[in-house]
Amino acid sequence: METLMSVSLLLALAAPWSVVAQTSSSTPAEIQSIRLEIEAMRAGYEARLKSLEDRLKAAESAGGTPGVAATTAIEPAAPVASTASAANGFNPAMSLILSGGYTGTSIDAATYHITGFQLPSSSEAGPGSRGFGLAESELGLAANIDPWLRGAANISLHPDNTLSIEEAFVQTTSLGNGISVKAGRFFSGVGYLNSQHAHTWDFVDNPLAYQVFLGTQYGDDGMQVNWLAPTDQFLELGFETGRGRSFPGSDTGRNGAGMTALTTHTGGDVGASHNWRAGLSLLDAKATDQGLTTLDATGRRVGNSFTGSTRVWLLDGVWKWAPNGNAIRTSFKLQGEYLRSTRSGELSYDLSGANVTDAYRAIQSGWYVQGVYQFLPSWRVGLRTERLDAGASDYGLNAAPLAGNGYQPRKDSVMLDFNPSEFSRVRLQLAQDRSREGLTDNQVFVQYQMSLGAHGAHSY
Repeated sequence: METLMSVSLLLALAAPWSVVAQTSSSTPAEIQSIRLEIEAMRAGYEARLKSLEDRLKAAESAGGTPGVAATTAIEPAAPVASTASAANGFNPAMSLILSGGYTGTSIDAATYHITGFQLPSSSEAGPGSRGFGLAESELGLAANIDPWLRGAANISLHPDNTLSIEEAFVQTTSLGNGISVKAGRFFSGVGYLNSQHAHTWDFVDNPLAYQVFLGTQYGDDGMQVNWLAPTDQFLELGFETGRGRSFPGSDTGRNGAGMTALTTHTGGDVGASHNWRAGLSLLDAKATDQGLTTLDATGRRVGNSFTGSTRVWLLDGVWKWAPNGNAIRTSFKLQGEYLRSTRSGELSYDLSGANVTDAYRAIQSGWYVQGVYQFLPSWRVGLRTERLDAGASDYGLNAAPLAGNGYQPRKDSVMLDFNPSEFSRVRLQLAQDRSREGLTDNQVFVQYQMSLGAHGAHSY
């Protein structure tokens, strides 16, 4: 890049001198004017080069941070008339993800529940409302703040005409030694899918295990520290601490941390065509008077309250194949995750009725495995299977109305999507959902996703 910039600078500077040669008979005033123009151009180029060099250093320092590469992309050099124009290099890159489609279910989605699992009162579990509608759209902004920091925000536009802040954080870019610090609101780095935005998912919805153990996707207000080891094999260690505002935690007025998380991810290449990544994560969250809903033994929907702690272990693995590393025409991705949740504390059963409080302990788990095959440059097909295990729960005095019978919810999905470009996608997904004991919900999804503007690069 430095060589290209140097040549461009010489060519640009040569143009005014050729004018001087052709105007040897010019007056002193005209010659002075030309000299001033040359000095202005020189100052502009130097400012532009300095801005690009700073942005390049920031991008290189951010290394494997998702989204950094694209949001700090270096544009082709262009003549700059003043140093003020160089400041535009730090203007935010803006993007808008438009999403919507059609949802069809054989069972009314308003009655959706997952047998044996208590969901948060504000849960977004399930297929969503039937018929045509908008899905969650996303407005994103990102830019370098200075040579040491970058900032990003993602604002969710919900179908019910409300807004929410998905992410809004600052992140270091040049601490060195493989260390990166992020502060603000962000998706946790636990597991594989959790940190990815919905428009990057390979299926319309997140797996059942994410819905029951992480409230579909876990995000929090806090701080994240990652360390990328200086080794040939990829190795990244992470630590997070935060408010604990989201399920499986709950937002309270505590001074201390309501959530802590530890993450470990490693991976590498196998030959020219294969690569992999695996990870182990632990999320620990506290809850106080957390609102939950479930069905009791009579099939009646009841509202409960939980106070205590939750610990979720996540084991994830991804394997990718592309001929000689070139995924333009064909590729295959196999991924899976196993989640295990332990909840311990007190449960108040049926707040509006019996309102009985006693000790509560539950050990539950779930997993999914999915494969996505790109068989033509713009076409992909995928298959996902998943299952939950309600495990053994101790409800104390509330055992009679809440104890289950060991039913294991499960779901199978197949999808086909067409990607005319990297900015657009149309997807068809069919699913057979057996989350409710004794009921099979046949689901049809037609989804579109369109990306407008400068959108950042996606994670591995």
